[in-house]
Amino acid sequence: MALRVATSRAVAAASRRSAYAFVRQSNVAPRCVPALSVSSPVLGNQTFPRNGSSSFMSTDSLEAVPPPAEKVVLPPMVYIAGEEMTHYASDLIVDHWIKPYFDTSAWEYFDLSCKARDESDDKVLSDAVEAGARIGAIFKEPTITPSASQVKEFGLSKAFGSPNGAMRRGWNGITISRDTIHIEGVELGYKNPVLFERHAVGGEYGAGWNEVGKGTLLTTYIPDDGSAPFVVDKRDLTDDHNVAVVYHNPYDNVADLAHLFFKRCLEANVTPYIVTKKTVFKWQEGFWATMKEIFDKEYKEDFLKAGLLERSGGELQHLISDAATMQLIRWTDGGFGMAAHNYDGDMLTDQIAQVHRSPGFITSNLVGMADDGRIIKEFEASHGTVSDLWHDHLAGKETSLNPLGMVEALIGAMNHSANLALETNPNDEETKEMHAKVMTYTSTLRLALHNTFRYGQGTRDMTGPEGYTTEDFIRKVAWRLGRYLAQQEEEAPPPVLEEPDRTYRRNYDVDHTALRKLFEKYEDGSGKLEYKKFAKMLTKMGVAPEKAGISQGEEKLDEVKNV
Repeated sequence: MALRVATSRAVAAASRRSAYAFVRQSNVAPRCVPALSVSSPVLGNQTFPRNGSSSFMSTDSLEAVPPPAEKVVLPPMVYIAGEEMTHYASDLIVDHWIKPYFDTSAWEYFDLSCKARDESDDKVLSDAVEAGARIGAIFKEPTITPSASQVKEFGLSKAFGSPNGAMRRGWNGITISRDTIHIEGVELGYKNPVLFERHAVGGEYGAGWNEVGKGTLLTTYIPDDGSAPFVVDKRDLTDDHNVAVVYHNPYDNVADLAHLFFKRCLEANVTPYIVTKKTVFKWQEGFWATMKEIFDKEYKEDFLKAGLLERSGGELQHLISDAATMQLIRWTDGGFGMAAHNYDGDMLTDQIAQVHRSPGFITSNLVGMADDGRIIKEFEASHGTVSDLWHDHLAGKETSLNPLGMVEALIGAMNHSANLALETNPNDEETKEMHAKVMTYTSTLRLALHNTFRYGQGTRDMTGPEGYTTEDFIRKVAWRLGRYLAQQEEEAPPPVLEEPDRTYRRNYDVDHTALRKLFEKYEDGSGKLEYKKFAKMLTKMGVAPEKAGISQGEEKLDEVKNV
């Protein structure tokens, strides 16, 4: 069966039908949810009891809708596996939500667990970075950056650093986009979207440092062009114990960040703000100056037309980072975006996550640029591996992990992968069909996921102690996804239609007597030129002779039907 491209009306209809079924059932007493039977490479054949907990169901049937016989072949994508609870849940999601509908054989998998990094002496990380630069679309599960105690616990040869720095360097990172995730009909921290761009490079995260005693510290710059070196900073250290830290902020790609930020704010219909501490940290002035120049020259007029600068006095407004901290608490209506340096962006987006609900309710997407100008995007959740639930799982206890942030990341990576394939082969029919099916699927998956929360069938962080376990929730979404997709299926794709006959138009007024004389003038008797095609061509070009004195709505002669 062919998966039809769903219109927003079709998806909304699916939602309404499910909502109607739920309303019908809400008039009866809640019933216990049956035990969950799951068969997968990860779970095997297992039953997960609900411990007597009850919840409304949207229909009376829990039977899964059979997946299509023919799977859609997905384009290449890099899949980076992590570990602990989020890896366990991601495996279930791929097995039960993705693989029933798609052939993922073109995906390239890399295991960035601590054990795999140790066994390969971190070659797996460099391989993943190379693949990401080559393919351009990456999904990453949360990973562990081992502490000293974890090095001993995991039996590692050394403490491996965070893979994020290597990825940002290898993919020429521009920004880390972190946005609030919203579920229509579910009240969260911010009522409307909040966007954030965090400069992906520079600052404290790339700092060099050392512990030193009394003495003089010189920071010397040696230009590549052979000109004379000069001292950037000189200071006398008088304490016996000091920590000397050196870092820099690369600004070449701030212009790229500006364009990405302002375009996204326009698309999301939010007001942009730039955040720095430039009143004290004078070196941050260049960040603001570049953003302001590009905004005024290329975007201000569009923002004014859209009415998006009313709350900021008609200008791009600068916020001191201290003030931004306070506004994030006050502006709970949302509808704004912020851009900041690397460290400030990290701290402020943590605050956004807490206001909105938790790190599981914001995205984290690294945007970089390949050497040939292609946009590279890596998508991941903003939270970690959820170690506490993993330890519960290993102990045989029930867990209830909310996978919302990871699913948004997977959707983003799949969409970007499909977009890159379409950009490469814009006229290829198979690629266009694949792209349409991926977009239909991901929008339907998001709807199924969100509606499961809305029906009170969410994980326990959303619905309380009666909420679904990790495994129950994944199966429930899989069931609803199957139903929604089945409502979009047809036995065969609709036919490709030629342009409708122009005689169908109300104001069709071609003089076929004159047109036939014209045809006879140019027809050479070979039969190669047919009158019907000749009439259609001239009519389409707008040069066919017209009848004189025919008013709109007047009946046409029978000869019109011969075209």
